[in-house]
Amino acid sequence: MGRKITIEPVTRIEGHGRVTIHLDDQGVVEQTFFHVDEFRGLEKFCEGRPYYEMPQITQRICGICPISHHLAASKAGDAISRVEPPRPAKLLRELMHMGQVVQSHGMHFFYLAAPDLLFGFDADPATRNVFRIIKENPKLALKAVNLRRYGQQIIERLGGKRVHANFAVPGGVNAPLTEENRKAMASELKEMTATAQEAISIAKGWLEANKETAVTFASFPSNYMGLVDAEGGLQLYDGEIRVKDAHGNFLAQFKPEYYLSFIAEHVEPWSFLKHPYLRKMGFPQGFYRVGPLGRLNVIDKIGTPLAQEEFKLFRQINDGMPVEGSLYYHYARMIEALYGVERIGQLLDDPDIMSNNVRTYPPLEKVPGQGVGVVEAPRGTLFHDYSTDENGVLTRVNLIVATGNNNWAMHTAAGAVAKAYVDGTKLTEGMLNRVEAAIRCYDPCLSCSTHAIGKMPLEITLIAADGTVLDRLSR
Repeated sequence: MGRKITIEPVTRIEGHGRVTIHLDDQGVVEQTFFHVDEFRGLEKFCEGRPYYEMPQITQRICGICPISHHLAASKAGDAISRVEPPRPAKLLRELMHMGQVVQSHGMHFFYLAAPDLLFGFDADPATRNVFRIIKENPKLALKAVNLRRYGQQIIERLGGKRVHANFAVPGGVNAPLTEENRKAMASELKEMTATAQEAISIAKGWLEANKETAVTFASFPSNYMGLVDAEGGLQLYDGEIRVKDAHGNFLAQFKPEYYLSFIAEHVEPWSFLKHPYLRKMGFPQGFYRVGPLGRLNVIDKIGTPLAQEEFKLFRQINDGMPVEGSLYYHYARMIEALYGVERIGQLLDDPDIMSNNVRTYPPLEKVPGQGVGVVEAPRGTLFHDYSTDENGVLTRVNLIVATGNNNWAMHTAAGAVAKAYVDGTKLTEGMLNRVEAAIRCYDPCLSCSTHAIGKMPLEITLIAADGTVLDRLSR
């Protein structure tokens, strides 16, 4: 008699997700599903609002990565109003974005991912958390807190608040950078660089010591996507979208406003979150991965010296071919955090960063239309696409968020780990934690799914084919 295991919700992620594992009569995994039960409807209830309100509205999707939505909405507003922000405004927007990248990557690595790496997948869940890190290595915990604090303070210094800032507007930003804030940001760069490098050492050390697990854990071929600059370098704020296949072959590179010519979305009955895919390949063959691993698999280089040296080492993992193991997301994530800190230094040294020329006002004679804004959120490529009437009132909103882009990849990762580790005849918490860990590699932000239902704590239920509850475990 077949059985079903339910993991609800997945822990140590932002938002609520659910995994169901279906077993055959022998307790062997037959099929696994990653469900996103949250339905938010944000796209629909934004209709009828003025487009220039979107930088404030859309960042309310999430308290973890609001700046990504804030900036993508502002870029879409630039396109709708047909204005080009002054260069100083672009630098300031990118500076805020780097603050978010640093704080978000640092939080995920130290708070959500590191407990598995430092203490083991089978450790007692009561102590497999950040509190044990604080107890056993208080110096490391303090560094982790400071790294996140540093990124959040950059956001606050620019936008007035650490969460849901008021800064970017169509045409630029609403205030220049002060010399006091520039000096304060610059004064901690050395310390934050050292913390990012220490995190990289932790990630690399674990991956090298557990290479067999790292190479096989949730490892599968896919396509990859990310923004690149004109030279193929890592770009998180602006650029063109590049796509490569599982062998590292170039598939496409296009301007963000043409995304619908390359990307479509598929609906499955077991999830509210859509599954984006490459149009010319179809679904599911055209699914792709975004985020730190996806970006490092499509770029040619990184434009800061220390992160570039780490990127060279990253490229050696699979002899220059795309790195497929999901656990390598953690290494890639902290390479990007190091890049973020270095990029903050580059931006603060640019003379234009102190300019008062921070906004271009929309010309009154031009009628608003459609606009697309794209940034690389910490978790991956984020699309904001708005259409308006002649008065600038929104008639259509389409968002494809990073977690959506990774939806089929997370579903695939959970299934691969379940088949490799879950034995229904002698079920253990550590087996199920590995399934969760596969999803945590992608750092999903399920509140951002735009399409909230869920409860704590985690509950795992074994259900027979006739609906009888055979066993239940809560934590």
